[in-house]
Amino acid sequence: MGGGRRWPAGMAVLAAVAVLGAVAEREAPAAGAAVALSPYFGTKSRYEDAAHAREEEAVAAAAGSVRAHAREEEEAAAAASAGGRCRALQLVGVIRHGTRYPTAAQLRRLQRLHQLLAASSSSSSSSSSAQPSASASYPAAQAGQLAARGRRDMELLAGRLSRRFPGLLRRPVLLSSSKPRCVHSARAFARALARHPHPRPQEEEQEQEEEQEEEQEEEQEEQEQEQEQEEAGAPAADLEYGEPEINDKLMRFFDHCEKFVTDVEENATALHQVDAFKNGPEMKKILKKVSALLHVPEHDLNADLIQVAFFTCSFDLAIKDTQSPWCDFFDTDDAKVLEYLNDLKQYWKRGYGYSINSRSSCNLFQEIFKNMDKAIAEKQSGQPISSPAILHFGHAETLLPLLSLMGYFKDKEPLTAYNFKEQAQRKFRSGRIVPYASNLIFVLYHCEHATTPEEEYQVQLLLNEKLLPFIHSQETTSLYGDLKDHYKDILQSCNPDQECKLPKGQCEDY
Repeated sequence: MGGGRRWPAGMAVLAAVAVLGAVAEREAPAAGAAVALSPYFGTKSRYEDAAHAREEEAVAAAAGSVRAHAREEEEAAAAASAGGRCRALQLVGVIRHGTRYPTAAQLRRLQRLHQLLAASSSSSSSSSSAQPSASASYPAAQAGQLAARGRRDMELLAGRLSRRFPGLLRRPVLLSSSKPRCVHSARAFARALARHPHPRPQEEEQEQEEEQEEEQEEEQEEQEQEQEQEEAGAPAADLEYGEPEINDKLMRFFDHCEKFVTDVEENATALHQVDAFKNGPEMKKILKKVSALLHVPEHDLNADLIQVAFFTCSFDLAIKDTQSPWCDFFDTDDAKVLEYLNDLKQYWKRGYGYSINSRSSCNLFQEIFKNMDKAIAEKQSGQPISSPAILHFGHAETLLPLLSLMGYFKDKEPLTAYNFKEQAQRKFRSGRIVPYASNLIFVLYHCEHATTPEEEYQVQLLLNEKLLPFIHSQETTSLYGDLKDHYKDILQSCNPDQECKLPKGQCEDY
């Protein structure tokens, strides 16, 4: 495809730098079991761990094949000079909130686990030195809230994107889920942009990154104090970009889809594959092992309690950059099983398990294209682009259905309770797709001297700042018209009201 070669100059190397930057910007991680288990934390994964997990395809390629990227960039520059230079016109993104605290439900399960430990310690003469402390690690008031690390996730992401797309992010339109962790993520992102509203030219960026990171570290204490005021209800007076617009119909479309709520969310049998795996041999083996280590009777434990112990390992690493004692109870084989349990739930509740999971997101998908259509219309009429950047802050539950709607990460065989071993190389791994601060970004380009009208507007897609090949071409750049044609069914025929409407006479009798 002619459009596939017209990369904006510098894009190939910038893509490599962005992936490495996301890994390097975190402080040195805690050593030990937590880091060994981190590739398997699923939706509780740190952003940079997702990049590490893609090391062979992304990080190692970026670090070890810079010359290949440089050659690719030279070819792209040559194509651009021959057919017309392309410039970024608009950026439309969907961003998951940053690192958060455990939810209230997770804290209740952890409290139950601590109660079992306390009972075991008081009734058994066995040594309990290996048992984790029963003290509560996270106050209930913090449940589900954005952590300080989550604000940092957003600040770093904002910095990288503003350097990669100078000029586009000066006045972004911000939309958010009503959940405080999403609103606070949007605010943190905006504050980072406000502190550096005029990015330096791209060729100077690598030389200045360390200086910028030092500045951000010095400001972190002040930002945490500001966030405490926000959570206490104080107004965000210094937020130059304004408050994000709350739009749950876009960002929490699943809550507004009656068919999804009835057929999946409130259907006791919808996740039968998950329930079967919880009681399958792989989980029973882990339960027996943990029971022996904790001196807690097997019948007092279940898959949910085992999973929350594993998640506590992930929370302590992500939030505190420390290793939880719970990490020592699991090895990588256990972690793979627990990752699969999490992925099973995401697959059947947010992914390909039921068509309504993804079809319920078509309103958001259509909105993304409406924004790009509007930018093109404004460019064609000689008007300034009214919204050079539109950013939507939501959840893993926002991104997974959207990516499934687009056809990404679909395995040949469905994930089930009975094919764990066969799915070892599966595409659908939530930790690699939607870690904390994950992002899906459509970048619309205008190619002023394109050889044909069709080539004038082109698109690239970034997932977690890495170029994502398009389903229809397997290339990383698409003509805008070709992309719209590939998704014409969704763009023209997917009516959210119709998709989410229950059939006449259907009863909620699950």
